[in-house]
Amino acid sequence: MTENNDLEYKKKDFSSNQEVKWCPGCGDYAILSAMQVALTKIGRKKEDIVFISGIGCSSRFPYYLDTYGYHTIHGRATAIGSGVKTANPDLSVWVITGDGDGLSIGGNHLIHAIRRNIDMNIILFNNEIYGLTKGQYSPTTKQGHVTKSTPYGSLDRPFSPAKLAFGASATFIARTLDTDSKHMEQVMLEAENHRGTSFVEVYQNCLIFNDGCHAEYTDKNSRGDHSVILTHGEPIIFGNELKKGIILDGLSLKIVELGETYTQANCLVHDKKNEMLASLLVSMDADPEMPKLFGVLYEVKDVIYNDQVTEQIAHVKAKKGEGDFNKLLYSGDTWEIK
Repeated sequence: MTENNDLEYKKKDFSSNQEVKWCPGCGDYAILSAMQVALTKIGRKKEDIVFISGIGCSSRFPYYLDTYGYHTIHGRATAIGSGVKTANPDLSVWVITGDGDGLSIGGNHLIHAIRRNIDMNIILFNNEIYGLTKGQYSPTTKQGHVTKSTPYGSLDRPFSPAKLAFGASATFIARTLDTDSKHMEQVMLEAENHRGTSFVEVYQNCLIFNDGCHAEYTDKNSRGDHSVILTHGEPIIFGNELKKGIILDGLSLKIVELGETYTQANCLVHDKKNEMLASLLVSMDADPEMPKLFGVLYEVKDVIYNDQVTEQIAHVKAKKGEGDFNKLLYSGDTWEIK
């Protein structure tokens, strides 16, 4: 990766000439704006940045950015992104997907891209619904939720994208919200700075088909009691007056009121490099009594697939030479058809 901190891009430099076509009030506008600001700060030339998407409302993203982009097919964005990064290791590769595109038809591609730890950024927009195809339930739709395809309520247990990423051996897991532009920008920059697969889930509102799906975490009157902004090295506390904390009770996490019995000193301190802690944090999604966590949940270093491929190719070339495609094509068993 080559960085140039002397670049002086403005947000408008990353805006394309295409008319943005999302529904008025869609959370995608805020995500796009935060991304355009973040791109001015990563120190990369526009021609060294590529956005790859699948199918869905989120997947219109590449049209609206003045970078290279590739609008691919349903669920295959991570597979295409893996190939782009492996063949062009100096590019900054961003994969844009949604909870339907990335976790349903694209689920297998997603987990194996994460497992390989390819050096790219996967941004998954989660609005818990299929928006582009008009309101069917998705892999993250809450149980009991009535949609166009579940008129009597969804029976499926929803995925936790963060827990799924952790299970696939992710080296970077983060979550942010479409209502917090500064936080989104910060998380995007941290994702780009991470070497390996960065998996970022963005809570995004679909005003038309699932309005308010994340309201308890975004509404100013309720978000304090239902969400935690994680900071590495700081205690995990929350609440409108920061009077609640998370402690370790045996092998489980527990919410406590801070006061005489418990103080901040008793609370868990967030350590994004601690794998055991990360396993507990991503499991909190299954408990409706627990707050949602935002920020970098987990980040570690590990071997990177595309680096290994580059090294392997160099090793084989040094040993056997550049190679000859025609010689390879006509080697081994061949047949002449008459």
